[in-house]
Amino acid sequence: MAEDDLDWVLRHEPELYPFPWTRGNFEDSLSAGYSCWIMVEGELPIAYAVVMQIVDEAHLLNFSVVRSAQGRGVGAALLDFLRHALRQRGVNQFFLEVRPSNLAARAVYEKAGFVSIGRRKGYYPAENGREDALVMRVAP
Repeated sequence: MAEDDLDWVLRHEPELYPFPWTRGNFEDSLSAGYSCWIMVEGELPIAYAVVMQIVDEAHLLNFSVVRSAQGRGVGAALLDFLRHALRQRGVNQFFLEVRPSNLAARAVYEKAGFVSIGRRKGYYPAENGREDALVMRVAP
């Protein structure tokens, strides 16, 4: 992902999340040197991810598959790619947060081997206040 990709990303972010990331969130991630990826199918972008690495740990900050590509294994393929790339970089623990209510995402993560290791109370904004986050971890 590069600055030139942000218009495309920002067209899809609100379609995927009730509380989407802003341009500033993505620009800050790029500026900080986080690993920011766009997955393409042919010539078309279909997914994106933002990963922060600190020494031998990585944290998945944003993981998104456009609606037209959901349900086809794109998320699993992107997670496999990320895990391989992180292994090559010496990462031995890969973390993420997910809404307990996001059953589709949880299923993708669990199938990839992520296990729940905790809960962050009131982590996500929600329609009626806040929603907890499940913290998940896998060894890449």
